[in-house]
Amino acid sequence: MLLAEVARVSREVAGTSARSEKVALLAALFAAAPADEAALVISYLAGRLPQGRPGVGWRALSEEIPAAAQATLTVRAVDTAVTALAGVAGAGAQGERRRILAELLGAATAQEQRFLRALLSGEVRQGALDAVALAAVAGAAGVPQAALRRAVMLEGSLPRVAGAVLAGGAEALDAFTLRVGRPVQPMLANTAKSVADALAALGPCALEEKLDGIRVQVHRDGDEVGVYTRSLDEITGRLPEVVELARSLPGDRFVLDGEVIALAADGRPVPFQEVASRVGSRTDVAAARLALPVTPFFFDVLAVDGRALLDLPVRERYAALAALVPEDARVRRLVAEDPEAAGEAAAAFWSAALARGHEGVMAKALDSVYAAGRRGKHWLKVKPVHTLDLVVLAVERGHGRRTGLLSNLHLGARAADGTYAMLGKTFKGLTDELLRWQTARLGELAVEDDGYTVRVRPELVVEIAHDGLQRSSRYPGGVALRFARVVRYRPDKPAAEADTLEDVLAQGAWGAGTGAGAGTAD
Repeated sequence: MLLAEVARVSREVAGTSARSEKVALLAALFAAAPADEAALVISYLAGRLPQGRPGVGWRALSEEIPAAAQATLTVRAVDTAVTALAGVAGAGAQGERRRILAELLGAATAQEQRFLRALLSGEVRQGALDAVALAAVAGAAGVPQAALRRAVMLEGSLPRVAGAVLAGGAEALDAFTLRVGRPVQPMLANTAKSVADALAALGPCALEEKLDGIRVQVHRDGDEVGVYTRSLDEITGRLPEVVELARSLPGDRFVLDGEVIALAADGRPVPFQEVASRVGSRTDVAAARLALPVTPFFFDVLAVDGRALLDLPVRERYAALAALVPEDARVRRLVAEDPEAAGEAAAAFWSAALARGHEGVMAKALDSVYAAGRRGKHWLKVKPVHTLDLVVLAVERGHGRRTGLLSNLHLGARAADGTYAMLGKTFKGLTDELLRWQTARLGELAVEDDGYTVRVRPELVVEIAHDGLQRSSRYPGGVALRFARVVRYRPDKPAAEADTLEDVLAQGAWGAGTGAGAGTAD
């Protein structure tokens, strides 16, 4: 298939906000793609490269390369070139990457060059998210979306499943089952405003402490143990403590779902970023372990003795977990069979979880199954919400359905020297009406525009909700907001009355977790 077809559909998908039109455009392309190229086409439209980021920077991508007059570049040729880029190493690597890149871009038309630059930089933003792509694959292959979704959750890759189902039809889905040793996408949670709301929504449920660590899925098959992250990356060698615990358990073929944290001398969890740094260390694991030992806590079991438990309710899965994992390695929990009667105990559990330094609580319906990869209504997370009044320092031009609008806000707090300390960016929480309003208002405040970022006079105050702080070397204040989202604008409030950096640090969100968003079931 020609890359020009993929680039064309990407532009057309970006140009429509209607989900049904996006699905139809993608389905037509997937149906037309050769079976052995379908996985590549789907990956590219989702903005992903199977090889990962190939190590090409913006400077190299921005170099002017004469475009081809006619479209002859194929998807397969792009894959070959990207594989070559990813494999370059050693002396002269930079020059060799530039040579391969120039050859690739030189074979592309102007439209294809734009798509390739976005793809190689991770900036494809045409709205072809996995849910839309999945619906399109189901339509192209003529299979039920639910069956396809389950296969993707168990396999962990839409492109791989799509390639199989587009070639083999519905029967190909039977090959995708839970297997010990192959990670599956984790079940995720929605949000409830309070513990009382969660109890009312779920009925009989269990409350569990919401830990702020590294989500892990642990597979054991005999003496072989594999540890995988939420994104299904293998990190077994970096977590010997987890491997040792898994090998000490009585079963020999199981899959566990849990969280890895580190505990200080007083028993409180250390900040997420310290744990992330420890888990991210690929060299001298023994020294890293000595400096910061970690502890796994498990809250679910997906298979025991090789038998999949995904379709069993929470109450039965937890019984299997309790039979396999000792209590001191399980997440602390409270069962609320009668939510109305459990109100006082649930409130106390919530307060105790926060007092111990955890993020909040998870509420799980006792009769719910494990919906791998789904953010469903049967798991609800409850966390404290912090708000700040911050000043807009700049704004980025929107992409996709936000093209023509000013979208991603740069947020700052007042510093002691009278300047503003940037704390992060967000476009979350913006309604269409608010987007239009801020585009007009920030346009009036603009002082500089490089075509991508519009810098503005620091006059507009916006109320921002966030889940805490994380340490950051990118920003002058040394901290960044976590999960920031817009609550409302405060045109009634002058910038001189916005929160200061001292106010930000005084909110005390560090104890409730200072990570970058890898908390339990987040």
